[in-house]
Amino acid sequence: QVQLVESGGGLVQSGGSLRLSCAASGSIARFYPMGWYRQAPGTQRELVAVITRGGFTNYADSVKGRFTISRDNAENTVWLQMNSLKPEDTAVYYCNAKAGATNYWGKGTLVTVSS
Repeated sequence: QVQLVESGGGLVQSGGSLRLSCAASGSIARFYPMGWYRQAPGTQRELVAVITRGGFTNYADSVKGRFTISRDNAENTVWLQMNSLKPEDTAVYYCNAKAGATNYWGKGTLVTVSS
């Protein structure tokens, strides 16, 4: 069983930056692809960024060039550095770890970007 705990959300002005953290419990978590998803009110949850154990990354087009995902396998921690934030980035951000067909989710952290 994997437990994921997010932190780092908050209120920021447009153009500002935030860094989200996701701490995973359990040593096997380091073998999972891990990523960040977000869900704004009235919308479906969407992929923001994902990183494999080997460091391969993939980003949603809407965040490319502004967000950076990174990972420390020894610490079972994933970060999402978010720069040049826009009001449309406002959402609850969830950490995700995949084990085959099983998805593990954190409880989410709210990011609010004011214009």
